[in-house]
Amino acid sequence: MDVETKVREIIAEQALLDVDEVQMDSTLESLGVDSLGLVESIFAIEEAFDINIPFNANNPAESDFDISSVRSIVEGIQRLVDEKTS
Repeated sequence: MDVETKVREIIAEQALLDVDEVQMDSTLESLGVDSLGLVESIFAIEEAFDINIPFNANNPAESDFDISSVRSIVEGIQRLVDEKTS
């Protein structure tokens, strides 16, 4: 499964957008993803890739997981997937 494509699909679904509108340099805020949408996206990504994302929904700023852009999310997920398979 292509990590970038799946993550973009999940974020697009949460933001009620077409996948083409979810660009790698987009921020979740610019896509209209609120805190609930973020949490739902994280859960959907964890389920899709069977991983645990080190993300604190109560205090995202203190999380070790970078959610500053779609690119940073994709890169973080790719690292977690790679760690799981190695």
